[in-house]
Amino acid sequence: MPRSFNQKLKILYLMKAFEEKTDREHPISVAEIIKYMDSYGISVERKAVYDDIETLRVFGMKIENRRGRPSGYFLADRKFELPELKILMDAVQSSRFLTQKQSRELLRKLESLTSASEAKKLQYQTYTVPGVKSPNNEVYQNIQGIYDAIAENHQIGFLYYEWDFSKNLKQKRGGERYRVSPWKLIWKNENYYLLGMDEKSEIVKHYRVDKIKHLNIEKAKRNGESIFQNFDMEKFSAGTFGMFGGKETPVRMEFENRFVGVVLDRFGQDVMLIPRDEKHFSMQTHISVSPKFFGWLASLGTGAVIISPENVRREYISFMKNTLMNYGEE
Repeated sequence: MPRSFNQKLKILYLMKAFEEKTDREHPISVAEIIKYMDSYGISVERKAVYDDIETLRVFGMKIENRRGRPSGYFLADRKFELPELKILMDAVQSSRFLTQKQSRELLRKLESLTSASEAKKLQYQTYTVPGVKSPNNEVYQNIQGIYDAIAENHQIGFLYYEWDFSKNLKQKRGGERYRVSPWKLIWKNENYYLLGMDEKSEIVKHYRVDKIKHLNIEKAKRNGESIFQNFDMEKFSAGTFGMFGGKETPVRMEFENRFVGVVLDRFGQDVMLIPRDEKHFSMQTHISVSPKFFGWLASLGTGAVIISPENVRREYISFMKNTLMNYGEE
């Protein structure tokens, strides 16, 4: 690229230098700016640097001059502070509906919103727990398609999947396509859920976005507007999606084989499933033992039991007895 053309890009490269290289602890001197510009084939004098910095200030960039050591100029205000970026990165790391690749790419994009030195601090704290990420690389397309359908007031069609005992996703309803009127996307328990009206049953249902594949927008308009106008989202969310809390304890449980998908969804694909007989399997993991955990287990009925430790097993039995005793009270 001709050097004369590069001169026209001078102010843009200066903006890039402040965004990528500087923060309060890492200012850049005028001499370093001149050297940086020269690496792009741009010759600049000291006075021009001062003028360009002032231009960027007028444009709205908060560029300050640090007098102490190290001295120099730095970008003092960004769209996201470091703690804000850390919160966003933690959300990405814990999001089960993203694939490992999508998580890594999104984390890198978030890191680019701060200086290189601050990005390194974030990298040191970046760790994605293995085994709880989605294998479905259609998640982004699903989210975009759902948003477009909601905006255009159209139904969507898709194939829906569930886990089998081999830890593979298999089609539900024998491969029959679902027809749904989409109304909301809910982020709960590190997963993304679609909330909508199932056109076949005419019932409000929720679907894991990472279990949706081959989504398309239908020509038919959405149904269920009268239901969702006054829909109590908080009440529905609280009653549908359970959350655990309490002290973590290694717990061994036994389940009927039909609950393999439920177990993998809750505890991740890295959990070891041990066949007990033709109809049952066991697994062990660290559980935050609490009434909410017992309530989740109880929702599986007689197809799920606690094997050990004995104290947790007795707690669960006591929980069940108290639940049954209180069930008939007014």
